[in-house]
Formats: sequence, structure tokens, C-alpha cells
Amino acid sequence: MSTQPQTTLERRAVVAALLNDRGTMLVVAGLGSSAWDVAAVEDNPLDFPLWGAMGGAVMIGFGLAHAQPSRRVLVITGDGDMMMGIGSLATIGARKPDNLSIAVLDNERHGETGMQRGLTAAGVDIAGIARACGFANVVSARDDHGLGPGVLALRAGPGPALGVFKIKAEAAPRVLPPRDGAYLKDRFRETLLGKAAMR
Repeated sequence: MSTQPQTTLERRAVVAALLNDRGTMLVVAGLGSSAWDVAAVEDNPLDFPLWGAMGGAVMIGFGLAHAQPSRRVLVITGDGDMMMGIGSLATIGARKPDNLSIAVLDNERHGETGMQRGLTAAGVDIAGIARACGFANVVSARDDHGLGPGVLALRAGPGPALGVFKIKAEAAPRVLPPRDGAYLKDRFRETLLGKAAMR
């Protein structure tokens, strides 16, 4: 049931498109490849890359969206991370934060542990789950033709929004964000809230 032979999107091209001219959008990057993809495109203090907490990226984004309702929050994560935290879609669908978008980079593999086939390779439909949970905006893209509209839906469309981007099952060179979690948290918080928030 794998859709990989039809997939033409490259993961870093998708991430670059999502982050292009992002302005003050807040970005949470899921652990592993998603965080490396964001780091390969930029090192922005309004990025919060995860070094752990598999399955937690979407709920961190949900918390930020709730705490910062005037800011767009974008979560960029992989299909494995999304499946581990799949229940988060029900919570988000029920609460309906209109400033939250989730980009799922779906290569149908667990890239950090040896490229084993993931659940989406067996037919699990993350976009369908988001629709069933009540998301206002759900898109899927598997080629360059769908990339632009998919990015636009996540950047400017109504939320909560979720986009599944089918990407090639290939490893990209690792570009690591800073490894110090306390530093990343403090940098993000100070940039978002100002130095007074650090006292």
C-alpha cells in the first residue's frame, strides 16, 4: 500500500518553502530529521527544535498557539512523530486554535532507527484522521504542483490546519541545531517575550 513510487517531493525543498518569508511565525520542529531540515534552512531564534519528546511536537505547538493567539504557529514534524502523538489531533480539533498549522513530512519511514516502514506505508491516512477530528483546513501534496497550494494553506489559511507532504524516503545530510535544550528554550522565550520574561 506504500505510495513511495509516486512521491517526488524533497524534504528540504518543502521545509524551505514553508519557512520562506515567514515573518514572526513561531516554528516547532519535531525531533530528528524535521529539526535537521529546519536547521538546514535557517537558524532562527523563533524556531524551537526538539531533541527528544517523540510524539510531543504537535502538543507543544498547540500550547504555543493557545498562549500566543495573535501569532501563527507552525509545527514541522514527521509521520512517525505524528503517529506517536496522534491523539493530539483530537484535542486540537475540539479546541480549534485558528492560528495553528501542522506540516507532516511523510516518507512512510522511521528515519532515525533504520528506515523501517511506518504506519502510513500500510495505509494509515493522517490527513483523513485530521478531517475526522474537525480540522478546518486539511491538504495533501505529493509533487511540485501541490506544494505551493499546500504551503499557502498552512501559512495563510484558516486553522487548525494540517498538511501532509509526501516526501522521498531518503536521508539528507544532517545539519544539527544547537544541542543545549536550556539554551534553545531561553533563546526562544527571550526572542518571543523579551528580556523581562527571563527574570
